[in-house]
Amino acid sequence: MKIHEYQAKALLAQYGVPVPRGKAVFSVEEAGAAARELGGSVVVKAQIHAGGRGKGGGVKIARDAAEATEIAGRILGMTLVTHQTGPEGRLVKRLLIEETLPIERELYLGMLLDRATGRNVFMASAAGGMDIEEVAAKTPEMILKEWIEPGAGLMGFQARKLAFGMGLEGGAVNAAVSAMQALVRAYEGLDATLAEINPFILTRDGRAVALDAKFNLDDNALYRHKNLMELRDLNEEDPLEVEASKYSLNYIKLDGNIACMVNGAGLAMATMDIIKYAGGSPANFLDVGGGASAEQIKNAFRILLADSSVKAVLINIFGGILRCDTLAAGVVSAARDLSIAAPIVIRMEGTNVEAGRRILAESGFNFTVADGMKDAAEKVVRLAR
Repeated sequence: MKIHEYQAKALLAQYGVPVPRGKAVFSVEEAGAAARELGGSVVVKAQIHAGGRGKGGGVKIARDAAEATEIAGRILGMTLVTHQTGPEGRLVKRLLIEETLPIERELYLGMLLDRATGRNVFMASAAGGMDIEEVAAKTPEMILKEWIEPGAGLMGFQARKLAFGMGLEGGAVNAAVSAMQALVRAYEGLDATLAEINPFILTRDGRAVALDAKFNLDDNALYRHKNLMELRDLNEEDPLEVEASKYSLNYIKLDGNIACMVNGAGLAMATMDIIKYAGGSPANFLDVGGGASAEQIKNAFRILLADSSVKAVLINIFGGILRCDTLAAGVVSAARDLSIAAPIVIRMEGTNVEAGRRILAESGFNFTVADGMKDAAEKVVRLAR
C-alpha cells in the first residue's frame, strides 16, 4: 500500500526520523492558513503517489502566505504529469505546506528487500536530489549498501561506514547515523516494503532532515497495523484494482489487450510470459487464488471486461483447491449474466478437469478449449488480432 509524503513523514517522525514542520491541506484557504502558521517562506508540494513532482510543476517555493495561497490555487485541481504517472497524469487533491530549510548538502537514503540475499538492504548515496535510477545506471559505485541481519537492525558500525562513505564529517556523522538507524526501525516496525528519503539533507545550522519521504507498506501485514488502513487513498489507485480488492482478487492492470485469469502467482507470471512469446500483450495480472468460488470467477470476469482495451480472454487454471468444474461453472455463469462478447480461450488441467470440460461443452457458448499453455497462447493471440 502506497501512502502520501506527509503521511510517511508523520510515521517516520514517530520513530525519531527528523522531518520539517509541515501541514497537509485540502483547500486554498487551508494552504494560506498553514503558511501563516509556519511563518516565513514555505514549500507548496502536491501530494500524489508518484515521484518527479518538482519537474512536473507540483513543488513550488512561496515567500509568504499570500504567495502560498496563489500557488496552492494553481496546483490544487491540476493534472500533474511526471515520469511515474504516465501521460494521463494524476489529479492533485491535497497539498503539503512545509517550512523551507537552509540546505547545505543533499543525500539519498533508502531501504528495501534484496531478494537475491533474502535480507533487507540499506542504501545511501552522496548523489541525493537526483533520480536514483539514473545514478544506479550511470554511476553505480555511488550507491553504498549495507545488508541488515534479521533482528539486529542497522548496526552502529554499518551506519558510520555509510556516513563516512558519503563524505560526512564531524557532527554530521552522528546526525546521519541516528537518522539512518531510526529509518530502519520505522521500516521494520511498520512492515514496509520500501522506504526512501530523497533528498535527505544536511542544513547549514547542523541538522539532518528528511526533506522528502516515500514509504510503501506490505498489504499482507496490515492486519497487524489496522490503524494504517485509514492512510489508503483510493483516488490514487486504479479503479479496477480497487474493485478487485473488494473480492480478494489480486489484479494489476497492464497495457496490453489480452486479459488473463489464472490461479496462482507463478502460473500467472508464466501465462503473461507465454502470451508475449506468442506475439501478444497481456492486459492484466489476475490471480483468483486457490479457493475461488463461482461468484468470485464472475466478479473477476466483470473486472477484466471493464477494461476497454481487452480484445480476448485467456483462462489458465491448474485445478487443485480450485476445481476445474467450479471454474467452468463460474465461467458459464459469467458468460450468461454479463453478455460477454470477447472470445474466451480456456486451458484447464487438474482436479475434475473432465467434468469442467463437459460443463463448457454443454453450455451453448463458443468457448475455445486449448490443449496446453502454448496452444492456449497462440489461440488467444490469434483471436485478439
